[in-house]
Amino acid sequence: MDLNMDKAVRYHYDQFPPQAIEYAGLVNQLVKATDAVARYDQMLKGMHNSEVLLAPLRNQEAVISSRMEGTISTMDEILKYEADHEDEKETPSDVRVDIIETILYQRTLKSTQKAMGDGYPLSVALIKNIHQSLLSYGRGASKSPGAFKVEQNYLADRIKKEILFVPISPEKLQEGLDNLFQYIESELHPILIKTGIAHVEFEALHPFKDGNGRIGRMLITLMLWASGTISEPHFYISGFFEENKDLYIDIMRRVSQNGDWDEWCLFFLEAVEKQAIRNLVVAEKINALYDEMKVVFSETLSSKWCISALDYIFANPVFRNNKFTRSSGIPPASAARFTRVLLDKGLIKCIEDASGRRPALYSFEPLMELVRV
Repeated sequence: MDLNMDKAVRYHYDQFPPQAIEYAGLVNQLVKATDAVARYDQMLKGMHNSEVLLAPLRNQEAVISSRMEGTISTMDEILKYEADHEDEKETPSDVRVDIIETILYQRTLKSTQKAMGDGYPLSVALIKNIHQSLLSYGRGASKSPGAFKVEQNYLADRIKKEILFVPISPEKLQEGLDNLFQYIESELHPILIKTGIAHVEFEALHPFKDGNGRIGRMLITLMLWASGTISEPHFYISGFFEENKDLYIDIMRRVSQNGDWDEWCLFFLEAVEKQAIRNLVVAEKINALYDEMKVVFSETLSSKWCISALDYIFANPVFRNNKFTRSSGIPPASAARFTRVLLDKGLIKCIEDASGRRPALYSFEPLMELVRV
């Protein structure tokens, strides 16, 4: 396909990092964003088990961030896949590629968070590992997983047949990446501004054949966590970017076109503030639901295993009974009884009847209604 270059913006050679940021125009929004993130993190610190309770938010981020790149799947599809496939190396041929790619995003984010928790620094090597994992199966497998680009790539509007942006050349890429990670490691900008600048620079470098947008948005969460700005790696921003996708892309392009880092920083800080408030509302609702269900499950199940059942169902709100009895840590006879009781009381619903050797599929709708996108 021949693409028109008339509107193409080219990478801002020798203009990174920005020489000066005009804080006077940013300070008000910086304070708002910082305050919103601090309130969100305070809630994280008070959570009984944020890894269990906020697992659905990671799935939500995987769905939205992937959707921004044209990969269409739903929370229900992702969670059904998780219910059916325990082996992360399993790559079934009867599942839509879009679902596989979204699952890969979710698993890559989770494994990267674990690697950093184990002491691996945010680095060029880690970014390559993220890419290797993200594109390990599906359409991405033919896009050089784990390898930087060796040919010039472009961002294009395929419908209008226009090239919108020409990233850094492959010959200059290593220098650009070195500059980016030196900036992340050493620059003294406030962390929210530094994170925003690092994100837009990564997108402008566009170091891989594919997957750059998803990795760039992942970088936001990882930087905020690595810096201690959030105490757990559960801050996801793609919802705001998707709702403002055209503006998001245009303002990023203007960084290279006009050197307008301040406009980008202002937009990014607004995104952080609005998304932190939204994340806080959803997380508080999840937390409140958990506290409510702790009492309900205790009264309904009358067992010392009731909290184990509750934790499993919050982490896996779509599940098959055989996996629940096998993986929840509850004695199988008790787990089987729990499912029957919860179904009778309307706390879970059957969304797929048992068929042959395949057990029934259940959904914990009170939680799904909070996180479904």
